[in-house]
Amino acid sequence: MPISFTTISTNLCVSKSRKSANPFWFARGDIGGVVGLIRYAASLMMQMSGTTYTNLGAQKTALLMREPIGVVGLITPWNFPALILMQKVPFALAAGCTVVVKPSEFTSGSAFELAALATVAGIPQGVLNVVSGKGSVVGKALTQNPGIDFISFTGSTRTGQTVIEDPAKNVVKTSMELGGKSANIVFADADLDAAVDGALMGVFFNNGECCVSGSRLFVQSSVADEFVKRVAERSARLKVGNPFDEDTDIGAMIDEKHFSKVLGFVKSAVDEGAQLLTGGHAVEPSQGNFIQATVFDRVTPSMTIFKEEIFGPVLSVTRFETLDEVVGLANDSVYGLSNYVWSKNIDTVMTMAKKLKSGWVQANTIIDGAPQLPLTGVKGSGFGYEMGQAGFEEFTQLKTLFIHTGPRQPVFSK
Repeated sequence: MPISFTTISTNLCVSKSRKSANPFWFARGDIGGVVGLIRYAASLMMQMSGTTYTNLGAQKTALLMREPIGVVGLITPWNFPALILMQKVPFALAAGCTVVVKPSEFTSGSAFELAALATVAGIPQGVLNVVSGKGSVVGKALTQNPGIDFISFTGSTRTGQTVIEDPAKNVVKTSMELGGKSANIVFADADLDAAVDGALMGVFFNNGECCVSGSRLFVQSSVADEFVKRVAERSARLKVGNPFDEDTDIGAMIDEKHFSKVLGFVKSAVDEGAQLLTGGHAVEPSQGNFIQATVFDRVTPSMTIFKEEIFGPVLSVTRFETLDEVVGLANDSVYGLSNYVWSKNIDTVMTMAKKLKSGWVQANTIIDGAPQLPLTGVKGSGFGYEMGQAGFEEFTQLKTLFIHTGPRQPVFSK
């Protein structure tokens, strides 16, 4: 009996909430994103085209032909096990590639559910393959395999630095979507109600385990006291607990190791002099890896939480006076994935977009997007594209055909 889409989509939501401990209602939102990505990638399949040059001189024509890159290895993380996978798989298939997926060992279930959905959709055997296991074993076997033509990796910057070594030895193309330390910048002329909600969404969405998390909140000094007070008060009301409870806002950290790591960042912030406004502790009674929504004020660039990707429900607040000052603060990072700007002034928005060093800038919204819009990083956040036309073309390569028609004059006449 064929597996229904409804069954698989439900299983994807359950798998994410059970394995990643994300609120179930967040997971349901991921499925809409998955469907949108598949539909958009399918449309691109009919648009793969090349270019013809007819202005090269008499009897000369050239064709640039776009072809599938070949067999691609996709290595995906645990925080968005279905959504990030679908930022890659349908684009690779639409380009004509065959795919080998190595999902995180923490959340492999989503990849297998999606593989089942591919079977229902009629994808031939051997076109989409899923191999689970530890990155140090299965992932390394994939990156070392000489039969792989392209490796697309999403994960931490530290892991990406290791993953890239083996493909480099084989001179294999790679795409790296790595960590981030996004700035969420609020100017005094912003819609402050929307910006307060954006501040919460930016850092507590998906338990804070999000590479584009707006974990560094910059607020213009003239509105900072009231704004930060509102953010802290609302953060304190967020419910932390069972991800299958519809009222839950924040679930648990992925595992005990990561739970301890996030609490270590909290401790360092206190030790270094940041002002704790709310949260800062594990949720009691301790029956899992749950951490309170945490907000720190008066964070300076020298502090650890300003620099390091925490990947948890921890918000750092830094105040600023001028546009040039906040540009310098926002760009003071080894990362460059995404940044956010809140202002009603279009001149401010456009100026910030040009000056911020990141692959993505969003204005008056946060962690938003569409399948048509490519995501990329700069600096320590990686390189290459996911989604959009550019993300589709990552899975292709150009071949030049140069044609001479008619008689050709000899070069060597002897």
